[in-house]
Amino acid sequence: MAKSSGKSLVIVESPAKARTISKFLGGGFQVEASIGHIRDLPERKSELPEKLRTESWAYLGVNVDEGFKPVYLVPKDKNKQVKKLRDALKHADMLYLATDEDREGEAISWHLLETLKPKVPVKRLVFHEITNEAITDALEQTREIDEGLVKAQETRRILDRLYGYDVSNLLWRRVGHGTSAGRVQSVAVRLIVERERERMAFVRATYWDIDGLFLTGGNENLPATLTSVDGKRVPSGKDFDSATGKPTKEGLLLLSEKETLDLADRLKATQFAVSKVEVKPFSERPRAPFTTSTMQQEANRKLGFGAKRTMTAAQRLYENGYITYMRTDSTTLSKEAIAAARHLVRSEYGEKYLHPDVRVYKGKVKNAQEAHEAIRPAGTSFRSPESLRGELESDQFRLYDLIWKRTVACQMADAKKQRISVSIEGGGAVFTATGTSILFEGFLRAYVEGSDNPEAELANKERLLPNVKENEALSAKEMDAKNHTTQPPARYTEASLTRTLEEKGIGRPSTFASIIGTITDERRGYVFKKGSAMIPSWRAFNVTRVMEEHFDKLVDYEFTAEMEDFLDCISRNEVGAQEYLQHFYFGNKDGVAAADETIAKHSVGLKKRVEEKLDEIDAREMATFPLGSPEQGEFRELISVRVGKYGPYLEQGERRASIPDGMPPDELNLEKAVELLEAGQVAEEPIGVHPETEKPIYLKVGRFGPYIQLGETDDPEKRNQSLLRNMNADDLTVEMACKLLELPRTLGNFPDNDQPIQAFDGRYGPYVKCEKETRSLPADVSPLDVSLEQAITLLREPKRRGRAAPKEPIKLFEKKSPVTEGEVKILDGRYGPYVTDGETNASLPKGTDPKEMSFESAIDLLAERFAKGGGRKKKKKKKSAKKKATKKKSAKKKKATKKKATKKKATKKKATKKKATKKKTAE
Repeated sequence: MAKSSGKSLVIVESPAKARTISKFLGGGFQVEASIGHIRDLPERKSELPEKLRTESWAYLGVNVDEGFKPVYLVPKDKNKQVKKLRDALKHADMLYLATDEDREGEAISWHLLETLKPKVPVKRLVFHEITNEAITDALEQTREIDEGLVKAQETRRILDRLYGYDVSNLLWRRVGHGTSAGRVQSVAVRLIVERERERMAFVRATYWDIDGLFLTGGNENLPATLTSVDGKRVPSGKDFDSATGKPTKEGLLLLSEKETLDLADRLKATQFAVSKVEVKPFSERPRAPFTTSTMQQEANRKLGFGAKRTMTAAQRLYENGYITYMRTDSTTLSKEAIAAARHLVRSEYGEKYLHPDVRVYKGKVKNAQEAHEAIRPAGTSFRSPESLRGELESDQFRLYDLIWKRTVACQMADAKKQRISVSIEGGGAVFTATGTSILFEGFLRAYVEGSDNPEAELANKERLLPNVKENEALSAKEMDAKNHTTQPPARYTEASLTRTLEEKGIGRPSTFASIIGTITDERRGYVFKKGSAMIPSWRAFNVTRVMEEHFDKLVDYEFTAEMEDFLDCISRNEVGAQEYLQHFYFGNKDGVAAADETIAKHSVGLKKRVEEKLDEIDAREMATFPLGSPEQGEFRELISVRVGKYGPYLEQGERRASIPDGMPPDELNLEKAVELLEAGQVAEEPIGVHPETEKPIYLKVGRFGPYIQLGETDDPEKRNQSLLRNMNADDLTVEMACKLLELPRTLGNFPDNDQPIQAFDGRYGPYVKCEKETRSLPADVSPLDVSLEQAITLLREPKRRGRAAPKEPIKLFEKKSPVTEGEVKILDGRYGPYVTDGETNASLPKGTDPKEMSFESAIDLLAERFAKGGGRKKKKKKKSAKKKATKKKSAKKKKATKKKATKKKATKKKATKKKATKKKTAE
């Protein structure tokens, strides 16, 4: 038995959290990190013990036949960490499990307990912030592991596995490889698709009005907009039906362009006067302190951070003791936090900016859990952002600044404003001017909330009008006729999607970032971005249609929110999980519905439904989206969008055309489709004939732009070659096309080794190559024209930083990795800067300055990446001499077969050419 050190072992999730806690606990404690979960469901059947691999449920990793019992495994990459924790436990007198106090954190503690099987007393240590006071209090108020939270997390994990694996398998077979479904993911994609459908169905309407500029008696400008003429109201955008483009009300004055211009000319010579001045005072109160969702929304609006980037910065701030726990949907603050915020208002802004009473905020979010505080600066006195500028990295500083201001503002006085409306009449026309003035800034001195709607944000800003009185005469200085077009509903941004999911009770604070990361993953191809707008692909339309028409419950918003409700009930030990899982997966047993209303409603019978739908779903029908039939032109057949294996394309009878990569679905109307099909038909006419092969050369347009094709489409020996980046398709000649088809060009032999040099046009630009040595061509040198001399000069130059050359680190840290004991450095990779310790690679969050990154943050990134089981360099397996010999023999045989086939092909080609020449001579 190992000798006790008399210390207590404390286990947390991350190395950063371990370092921070160690500062407060002293020498009687040893703090170690689990680096996330140490056990999980197997990813694939092959990871299961051999005796279980033949079970029908083995692919799930959940024994659905015996009470949905999960099979938990310690992944291979976690064995080293588990051993480290076991070794530490041997010398401890007490074990404290100090993981986060939420479902995931509670589950990590439970798995640690199950895996380590400690023989010393175990206590659960929980806190919402990492400060000396919080840790001290937590040590005095330890508790047992909350079985309800653990069961809720386990049920959620099993539910996601059943849903994700079975439905994703069906999508792979009926939509295409790479598609997947998820309990929250599929609902989020549906929201984005529905918004795009609204935009596609939207009918624009155009209307006219007049912007007037009037001159007051004090010689000040007063801008106003025409609102009515002779008692008839001039419409605004909200007066038109989005589906028809027609007015929703009768009696509106719809002016044509000519009528508007004539009216503007008449009104220029008209005398005007102020008919009414209305002043309405109002108050604006500060927003509640941040929840996870509102923090992500504001960071997106104000800082341009994506959800993942926000949560990465927040995680670092929490683990290093700067803010409270960052996964929460509570808007409440502790008494100490309120006192700290109110003290700061007095000291920073003055007594008049402090609200007379303590402000208390209540969450309005469906399914909100009030266990934690809102997100705020840690401690009983909040450190100012400026005092931390030198300690924090850029993203962390900017986010802390946002959190600090929002927290302080929540205890400040209301902003006092007044809205002024001025009516101006003359010549039967009425103009209206509106303005807003701030009488007392109140909380606005500290914080102004952002908006998803720039126009609304602009409208809320202060707009001052000159002082005018009723009956005051005004002269018309300018009359500008303006036409307006109604706009479709705005696409979702990360901020607005997060808000909508939260409002509908879908997902949890801890899941929003991962949901957005999943649906925007390029490999799935569901959602891409233009600026901050989230645009669904046609593949997303395809998947959403399958889900809506065949698994409608699984993408129903209320149904998904009720699943979250049920998980909350499990966490409170109000209901059991097994009956719910039984009905969800297998349906009603013997046709008898469940007694519980929610369980009965959620009795999907997923397993049987997936099996039935596999044969029932018509893959072609689900992947076809009709656009309509042209009323003019030679071709009047129906045009449809088809989602194919290699992307979406247009189909009209026998005609096909690619859809340009990145074109939003709402831009692909019937007119645009006809244009693309016509362009595709032009591509069917050859631009000429290759002088040597006598095969036709076509200029075609694919998903990724124009390219040339040598030979007919059904020619097994046809060749494709993309145009060079600086080439214009309109300027392409047969001579240029032939030069492109010569790529890769053999320029001659390299004198240093007498090996051939070739010129290529590669994915990352043109280059020359000799054996394994490559050099990129300068911007002004084309692979079509590069000479042998130029290539030799380039190849003799030292290799620049590239994929094959060792890279100088952007930053090399002095300390070694605590895990691998290797150098920790930041390198510049193909997809951006990344940190490595020799075994694990982790990309830096977007927007992070590599030179500013601290050693602690670098280690945290590596630990986080390691915990997810990714980013490790693959070790090459040593092959036995016997295998090598077999491989060599096989390779030799393969080479001989290939040589024989090439010879046969060349003989056949020669015979065909001879026959063609003979025929031509005869003619």
